[in-house]
Amino acid sequence: MYPIERVCRKGFAVLILVSLLILTGADSWAARVKDIAGVRGARPNQLSGYGLVVGLNSSGDDKKTEFTFQSLTNMMKRMGIEIDKTKVKLDNVAGVMVTATLPPFAKVGTRIDVVVSSMGNATDLQGGTLLLTPLNAPDGHVYAVAQGPISTGGFTAGGDAGGGVQKNHPTVAYIPGGAIVEKNVQLNLLEDEAISLNLNNPDFTSCLRLTRVINQGLGGELAQPIDGGTVTVQVPPAFQSNLVEFISLVENMQIAPDTIAKVVLNERTGTIIMGENVRISTVAVSHGNLSIIVKENKDVSQPLPFSERGRTVVTPDTEVEVVEEDARLIVVPEGVNLRDVVNGLNAIGVSPRDLISIFQVIRASGALQAELVII
Repeated sequence: MYPIERVCRKGFAVLILVSLLILTGADSWAARVKDIAGVRGARPNQLSGYGLVVGLNSSGDDKKTEFTFQSLTNMMKRMGIEIDKTKVKLDNVAGVMVTATLPPFAKVGTRIDVVVSSMGNATDLQGGTLLLTPLNAPDGHVYAVAQGPISTGGFTAGGDAGGGVQKNHPTVAYIPGGAIVEKNVQLNLLEDEAISLNLNNPDFTSCLRLTRVINQGLGGELAQPIDGGTVTVQVPPAFQSNLVEFISLVENMQIAPDTIAKVVLNERTGTIIMGENVRISTVAVSHGNLSIIVKENKDVSQPLPFSERGRTVVTPDTEVEVVEEDARLIVVPEGVNLRDVVNGLNAIGVSPRDLISIFQVIRASGALQAELVII
């Protein structure tokens, strides 16, 4: 590298660093670019493969699981061992699906974690060992091989009389570093001497802010928004030979992303998540629980002694009890923020599950100025 080029490159880097300090000094609450966006091309890849787990304590598949039986006999045949199919027992063998995530830039020899999941009717994989299993990508090529003892983190226990106890999921296991990468994945980060940043949560405002931050940080119009989720950045000549340094510089810039107002409700757990931009128009909320308890008893009515036509009959005795909690009315003014909404709803003593019903009704009335997501 020539001295002039080295000086220019250092000066360009210093200019960018000073610009970043000026831009981000006051926005300590902002997020880094790497936390809200990723570089196109630097993505993980999913791998999967079919294998056998052996060494189980009579908790494996049975002969009704044909693919496990066939896999075991084929494996033994490849090893030169002929077996009598009528005498094969599968109690200590289970057919499993092995999955893994191949990180970007993983090289040959790198170890990755794998997840082992039962495919048959095995009841517990605890104590088993996964035999050599090739892991394929969607293109059909083998990128890793997995093997080793598995750990379930759960168990099952029971007796002959029935019943039992189970903790976690003993039919799903984990092997830390259980696979070895056998083939590299070719990644292409540059396209027309530019990198592309994809927002994790596409948003036009965030995309525009990201473009402005990068242009101000680099001191030129190098970033260009493509749509609501993609920004392309031209690589300056000073960084053409060191793309890693340039990407590191860009992804550590600070930006305040923007998000749409959203309320997420989980009906199973009663969890409610609300963004800070949630607003509610003027609305009156009244909440009260009505409980109706019905008790049904059977009474036996017998005839008097020595009665000629009397007979014993069963008569129902029904008791109905109505319990209604006091309902209180609260008026939520227009344009209130998240804190006011929470304080107002807590003032009428509602539970999280009651809040879910209230938010659904407010949304149906058109007073909720936010997206309602129910999971």
